[in-house]
Amino acid sequence: MITTLIYTLTTWVVPLLLCMMVHEVAHGLVAYKLGDKTAYYAGRLNFNPLNHLDPIGSLLLPGLLLLLRSPILFGWAKPVPVDFRNLNHPKRDMGLVAAAGPISNLLLAIAFALVGRLLLWGLPLGGHFTHWMIENIRNGIGLSLALGIFNLLPILPLDGGRIVCSLLPVKYSVLYQQTEKYGFLILLGLLFVLPLFGIDIVRWFIGTLYPLFLRLVYLFM
Repeated sequence: MITTLIYTLTTWVVPLLLCMMVHEVAHGLVAYKLGDKTAYYAGRLNFNPLNHLDPIGSLLLPGLLLLLRSPILFGWAKPVPVDFRNLNHPKRDMGLVAAAGPISNLLLAIAFALVGRLLLWGLPLGGHFTHWMIENIRNGIGLSLALGIFNLLPILPLDGGRIVCSLLPVKYSVLYQQTEKYGFLILLGLLFVLPLFGIDIVRWFIGTLYPLFLRLVYLFM
């Protein structure tokens, strides 16, 4: 039991940390390129996990979900600080900074998939190490896609909400920003309401989106 749990943890920890760090560093790098150096001065433009870990979102919550054998692994890193006022074009660039996170997760998922295919070509099948590596890569692809798609929901303070604010005319953008204080409650509501309508996001993700993504990636290999 304990051995199985430890093995499972080792196949999730690195992919989860990598997905979250890549997401946050991408925000900071794009903000830096567009005029805001807040993340740079805060020492967040690196892949040192200690700089990005959130005690609850990166450790406690994912650990509890694994222990409870939840079909959904959810977590977050400490958000990279961005001062939108420092951006060259604050309204437009806010959307670009927000979009950088999900885009980086999509690219990371592609990288995981390509590495997985190379490993299958180069490693002998059936070994414990090969199985462990494939589990890490499979989890990395799933987490990257899930994190990217989740953050594209048009709900503040998620990245999708920031993108919507960037695209709306100023008058409506200001009104939309007022919904941010209700964002967490809206997300919780979706988690409870969607199953009532027979919408199983996890089953759709595992059964449809995940295989489709792999087929599209391997089509070019």
